[in-house]
Formats: sequence, C-alpha cells, structure tokens
Amino acid sequence: MTKTNDPDSSTVNLSDSEGEANSRRGFLKIGAGVLTTGAAGVLTPLSAVADDFSRSDADSSVRKQRGPNRRSIEAHSIRESAADQHLSYTSGLGTQLDNDDEQRYADEHYYASFTKTLPSNEYGEVVPEAFEALQTAMRTGERADFDAIELDQDAARTLANPQGAFRYEVAGLDSHATRMPPSHSFRSAELAGEMGEVYWQALTRDVPFSQYDNHSLLWDAVYDLNVFSVTPGVGGSVDSSTIFRGETPGDLVGPYISQFLWQPFSFGPIDVVQQYEAGLAGVDFMTDGSNWLNVQRGGAPGELLSFGPKRYINDNRALSEYVHRDVLYQAYLNAALIILGYGGNAIDSGNPYFNGSTDNQGAFTSLGGPFVIDLVSTAGNLALSGAWFQKWRVHRLLRPEAYAGRVHFEIESTRDYELHRDILNSAALSKLYDQQGTYFLPLAYTEGSPTHPSYPAGHATVAGSCVTVLKAFFKEDFVIPNAVVSDDYGSQLLDYYASDLTVGGELNKLANNIAIGRDAAGVHYRQDGVQGLAVGEQQAIALLQDKSRTLHEAGFDGFTLTKFDGRRINIKDGQVTLV
Repeated sequence: MTKTNDPDSSTVNLSDSEGEANSRRGFLKIGAGVLTTGAAGVLTPLSAVADDFSRSDADSSVRKQRGPNRRSIEAHSIRESAADQHLSYTSGLGTQLDNDDEQRYADEHYYASFTKTLPSNEYGEVVPEAFEALQTAMRTGERADFDAIELDQDAARTLANPQGAFRYEVAGLDSHATRMPPSHSFRSAELAGEMGEVYWQALTRDVPFSQYDNHSLLWDAVYDLNVFSVTPGVGGSVDSSTIFRGETPGDLVGPYISQFLWQPFSFGPIDVVQQYEAGLAGVDFMTDGSNWLNVQRGGAPGELLSFGPKRYINDNRALSEYVHRDVLYQAYLNAALIILGYGGNAIDSGNPYFNGSTDNQGAFTSLGGPFVIDLVSTAGNLALSGAWFQKWRVHRLLRPEAYAGRVHFEIESTRDYELHRDILNSAALSKLYDQQGTYFLPLAYTEGSPTHPSYPAGHATVAGSCVTVLKAFFKEDFVIPNAVVSDDYGSQLLDYYASDLTVGGELNKLANNIAIGRDAAGVHYRQDGVQGLAVGEQQAIALLQDKSRTLHEAGFDGFTLTKFDGRRINIKDGQVTLV
C-alpha cells in the first residue's frame, strides 16, 4: 500500500496494492504509524509518547532524567498559570453596576426595561409578574425559575438564550469578569440624544454615503442633532463628515465603509465579490400601532421584506441588511482573508516567521493562516458570553423600537413617561409624522429587534473581540493597496486616492460599521456599540494573554496592538504592558 499525504493539499490517496487496506494490520498502518506489531504480536509505540519532547529520545534514561509526565505537567502549569492570572484580575474588580431603572419604574410596568415576547397591555407595557419571573430566573439560574417565565399568548418567538448568560469559559476572560459603565438611564439626555440619532438614521436610510456632504436631509439631521443637550458622536458635535461615524482611530479617515466590506477576496476556491441583497428603498416596518404591538408581544411579523438586486454597500439600507444576515464573525473572517492576500509585509513584525528571525521555516498552525482564522472564530463566540452576561443579568435595557413606542404614546397624550424633553422636541418626529402618521421608529426588519436586551450589542462585542485579535496579528500601519469606494448606486467600485488607508484604521472602521449598522437598522443605540466594542476587546486581550503562553517560537516578540482608546499594548508570556 502507498499513501500520499501532502500537508498543503486536502487530498489523501491510498492504494490497496498489498491487499491490506481492509485488514486489522492495514488499519494500524493507515493510523499514521502510531502503532505497529512487534515480537509475539505485542503493540509497541513508534512515535514519542505524549510526555516526551522528542521522538528521537529512545534512551529511557533520558526520559527518567526529565521525570515522568513532564509534558503533561507543563501543559497543566500553563493552564493553571493562566487561570490564576484571570482569578487574580477578577478578584480585584468592583461590582458591575446597572442604571437602577428597574427599581425606579417597578411600579410603572418596568417601562424602561426589555420585555419583548412577554405578556403586555395595549401600550406594550409588560405585565409586572411576567417580568419579575424573568428577573428571578436571571438571579438564580434555576431550571424551575426559567420554566416559570411566561411568554405572551400570541408569541411566535422565544427569548434569545438567557441561560447563555451563565455559561463558563475555559479560555480568556470569564463573562462575569467583563466590566462596562451602566447604561444611560431612560430619562437621560444621553439616551435621548442617541434615540434622536437612531430616528435620523432611519429617516436617511436610503441616502448614499457618498452624498452626505450635499443632501438636504443630512443637513437637517446635522442641525437637529447639534441642538440636543448631548450630541452623539465624536467631540460633542457632528457635521456631514462625522455624522453616524464611529469614535475609534481611523473611523474618520476615508470613505464611510471599510475596505474590508468592499474589496474582493478568495474563500478557498470561491472568488467573492462583495455585493449583497438589500431591502427596497422606502420600505420600512412597524410604523403603525397594530404591527408595532404584535412585534413587541413576539408575534409573527405581518409584513414582508423584499429585496432589490445585489449591490455594494452604499447606504444604510444596504448596511442594515448586511448586519441582518451576517454569520457571527463573517466580516472578520473575510477581513483576515483579504489581509492575508496582501502578503507577508502585512503581518505584524513581532511574528518570527515574518521579521527575519526565522528563515528556514514557514508559519502555519503556529502564527500562520490557520492560527489567525481560529483566533477570529474563537474570539467571536467568547465575546458573546460577555454580551449575554451584561444583557441578561445586569442591564436589560429596552430596545429603540420600544423607546419609540413610549414617545408615540406620550405625544398622543395617552401615557406619561419620564422622557427627556430633547427627544420630544426633535425635528425628526415631525418628519416621521408627516410620512407615517405616527412616532413609531421605522425598522429595517419586519421582526424588529432580536429577542434579547439592547445593551451591549452582541454584534459590537463580537466586532470588538475579532478586530482586536486581527490587529494583534497584522501590521496596523500597513497601507492598503488598491483602495476603492462605491459609487452612489452600489453598482461599481471606483478607485480611491484621497488618503492612505491603513489596516488598523480600516479594521476599526469595520468594527464600527457593523456596530453602527445595527443602529441604522433601528435595533440598537450608539452606546450599545461603543461599550460593546470595549467588552469584546477585554475578552480578546485575555484570550491573547492565554495564547501568548502557548507559543514555542523563541523569536516571538509578543502581540502588539492599538486599543480602541488609542493606547498601544504588548502581550507576551501572559503579561500586558503599555508600549
């Protein structure tokens, strides 16, 4: 029998020339030479036992000098050291605080809290006992308490995995060790400003990003948002070049959309052109009381979402649909494949296979392509654990669609809520009323938001975590070749020359495109994204600490990256230092 197994190929060729393939002996040979038959048919190992460093150490005296189980003990020690480090960090943390709105509005149907799918009255206000059952389950974690949570009698949807808030992690930072500020309170000027931004994002959903400088609707949005007591965005004010943009280094440079959502790439044998389906212009959902209330109660949507031809992401309508159907870490996997395609000069200089310290070997399972792809996927789901803890066990913040319901019923003089005057005086509301005859938020999705709380955004925590590991692996100041920008219609990509775009800047922009794209769809506030990125970054840094302990390469200089707050750090042997 002959066997060909090229590590660069997925093909394994076997021939049965000796007639052994189906025999027990043939099976043992096919098992990569791990076992063979010795004298009297006794099985003996050919490769090194699990606790040896080297296959060539046949002399048992060498093994005895090393001690029994040395490799296992060292592997255990690495894990133990990482766990001890995380325990020490967690022990020094203060209490994770909430904004106290649940207690403040306990006698008013918990109207500032997330209650979607639970039984409610005609104003979408929860039946208090139903919400208190959810509170109890999130406090105790007991099966019986979860079973006691009552959904609305018309609910076709269920709560989105609240028990996920309790799961543990064996790598990186435990979900309950993440920390973030309390959500803005319902009555605050901050949340009013962010709700104003969400209203304007809905109103301008079909304005091409390339037309932001000269479109009258954008000018109206800029003027109105700058009147708010607290204007959401960079620096406390906005203009046509900063409106709806992110707040991290690189966000304000170049086109609104990251290169990693536009540039083509290869997914193995598949060539990918980044044109995607988008909803039809001018078609929004949940703008009348009947559909709004049905969705709040978890009912099956009564409206239909239709799509136009595929196009490049050129406006918030297209971006909203991308972040509607993306697969967890899809955008960051794509980004990794795009940057890997730039070649070795785009790899971080701390990587020994690309900084000249190792020239007779190549990177692969360690510090190579498979390594970074695995990091991205691991970081993604790890980040969701932190998001779910914060969403379900701490903040339980209502979604923008529910906030808009409070606005509608307040203005219609049927209910009295503690809304900040800024949102009630926003020019966005009169424009909405002229269009639809209500003050409900026009959603990009028929089902509205997911059935889990708003703060922080799951998309944003995944973005923060995945982008952090990508910045650790790639060279942040590498200038992206062949930069592009979409035309007004999303029909073609044009060359972009106005400024240099770097890997680090465009990765930050990618994270914010995904996070703020969810705001543009109407399902999140800005704070959900800004603080979600920070939570994801916390968990990614801890994951990189653990990974840095496992690497064997002597020339590895650690993972170096720029945090979202602009500080540079290095992560090596489990330790984080400022650069």
